[in-house]
Amino acid sequence: MDFAFDDRTQDLRERLLAFMDEHVYPAEPVFTQQAEAAEAAGRGWERLPVTADLKAEARRRGLWNLFLTGKAAKAVSALDSALLPDPPLTNLQYAPLAEITGWSPALAPEALNCAAPDTGNMEVLAEFGSPEQQERWLRPLLDGEIRSAFCMTEPGVASSDAANIATTISRTSDGYVINGRKWWSSGAMSSDCKILIVMGVTAEVTAGDEHSHRKHSMILVPRDTPGVGVRRGVRVFGYTDGTHGGHAEVDFTDVYVPRENLIAGEGEGFAIAQARLGPGRIHHCMRQIGAAEHALELMCQRATSRTAFGKPLAEQGVIQDWIAESRVRIEQARLLVLKTAWLMDTVGNKGAHTEIQAIKIVTPAMAEWVIDKAIQAHGGGGVSQDFPLAHLWASARTLRFADGPDEVHKRSLARRELRKTAARTTARSE
Repeated sequence: MDFAFDDRTQDLRERLLAFMDEHVYPAEPVFTQQAEAAEAAGRGWERLPVTADLKAEARRRGLWNLFLTGKAAKAVSALDSALLPDPPLTNLQYAPLAEITGWSPALAPEALNCAAPDTGNMEVLAEFGSPEQQERWLRPLLDGEIRSAFCMTEPGVASSDAANIATTISRTSDGYVINGRKWWSSGAMSSDCKILIVMGVTAEVTAGDEHSHRKHSMILVPRDTPGVGVRRGVRVFGYTDGTHGGHAEVDFTDVYVPRENLIAGEGEGFAIAQARLGPGRIHHCMRQIGAAEHALELMCQRATSRTAFGKPLAEQGVIQDWIAESRVRIEQARLLVLKTAWLMDTVGNKGAHTEIQAIKIVTPAMAEWVIDKAIQAHGGGGVSQDFPLAHLWASARTLRFADGPDEVHKRSLARRELRKTAARTTARSE
C-alpha cells in the first residue's frame, strides 16, 4: 500500500485544516460557554447554536458526509448524489481527515456531519433500509436536519455478549410491539433526536442455542412513539457527552410500530450490527490518533514553558521518555489504522476483520496512555476544564469497552490465531 496522500486527499486535508483554524478552534470557547449555560439551565444535552453555524460553513466548503464509503456510499449516491462528495471517498482517504477532526472531538465531527451515532445509523439505513425508510429517515440525517440514536446495550444483562440482549420485538397482525429497557443509547438525549434504531429478540432464545445469532432484529422507532420513555441521561465520567447526543436509559413499554419499520428482515440483527460496528470502530480509532497527537502537542508545550527543580520540564528525563514513547506509540497505531483502512477498501470489511479488531484494542489504549502522560505533565491543570485533556482521556478510556470490550476482541483474535495454527499443523501432517 502507498502511504503518500493522493492529490484529492491532500486537497481535502488542506481545506479541512483551514476550516479548523478559521472556524472550529475559535469556536471552542464559545461552545464551552454555551454548553455550561445549557447545563446550568437543565438542558445539558441540547444542540448548541455554535454547532449549527459550523455545520453550515462546513457544508458550504464541501466538507460534508465524508465518512460514507463502499456499499453505503453507493446506496446514498443512488438516493441523491448531491449529499456526498463526488466521487465518495475511500476509507484510506477518509482516515487522515478523521484524524484531524480528533483534535476537536466536541465540535469537528458533528460540524462535518461525521459524528457518531448518526454515522453508523446512516450506514445501516443506506445498506439495509428500504427506499421508504431511506427517504423518511436517511435523507434528513444526511442533510443534518435531525439526529438519531442506537439502542442496543441493556442494563439487565452482560451486553458484552450481544446474544444476551433480551428486549422483545413481538410480531402482531400488522406490526411489532417492543418491550424492554436499554441504556447507553447514544444520541437519545439530543433534542434533535427523531429516530431510534432498536435491537431486540424476534424469536425465542434458548441458552446455548447454536442459532442464537439469528434470533435478533433491528427496528426503527420514532422518538415520539407512545411507550418510549427516557428515564435519564447516563454520564461518562461525569460528562454529558452531548456531542454524541448524550447517552440515555430508555424504557420501551408496549411500543407499537408498523411492520415496515423492521430493517432488512427478522433475524438480521447481528449481521446488521457487524456491518455497522466495523466502520464505526475504525472511525473512532482514526479520531483517537488525532486526540493523541493533540495531547502530545500540549505535553510538549507544557514541558517547554514550565520549570521545576531548577530546569525546564523538557530537560527532565522522565518527560523526555514520555514524549519519545508517545511518538512511537502514535506512529505504530497510525500505521495499523491506515493498513486497516486500505484492507477495508481492497478486500472488504470481512477481509479486514482481524485488523479492525486489532486497532480497536490498540488505539484507544495508546491514546489513553499518551493523554494520561500529558495530564501528568500539566499537573492540576490537566484534570481541570482549562485544558481538553480530561475530556480526551474520558473518551479514550470509554472506547476500551464501547463497540465491544477489549477482552472480547482479544478472545476473537486469539481463537483465529489458534485456528490458523491448527490448520497449518494439520497440513504439515498430511
